[in-house]
Amino acid sequence: MQKVLDNEFVTITVHPDKKIVHHQFHKFIFGDAFRSAMISAADAFGKNHCTKWLSDDRGNSAVKSEDLAWAKQNWEPRVFKAGWKHWAIVLPEKVVGQMSMKEIIASYTALGLNVKTFTDPQMAMSWLEKQ
Repeated sequence: MQKVLDNEFVTITVHPDKKIVHHQFHKFIFGDAFRSAMISAADAFGKNHCTKWLSDDRGNSAVKSEDLAWAKQNWEPRVFKAGWKHWAIVLPEKVVGQMSMKEIIASYTALGLNVKTFTDPQMAMSWLEKQ
């Protein structure tokens, strides 16, 4: 496991042997902090030939519409092109965040991504390792 980024908003690690990038949001993240974190994670994803992503979003809330639009244009094409196949998500504790994620999940499932939601990060990692 290698740490990619660690700050007040997020910790990002990569597990090269398992082909997994893992982010954990510690609190509500948006704007430049969100974008730079997602770019760092996407860089690690591509560099390590990952196919799996573990999103621990318990500490986050709803993704702002500007950040969603940015992700759709900039982040999404990068990770899909790099070979993203499986996504395990530990849903936000806040209901508004859960609702936001469910819309994102629906759109990525429609693109053929294998997505499963969890409340426990260990269960999410365990599922991802089996994919």
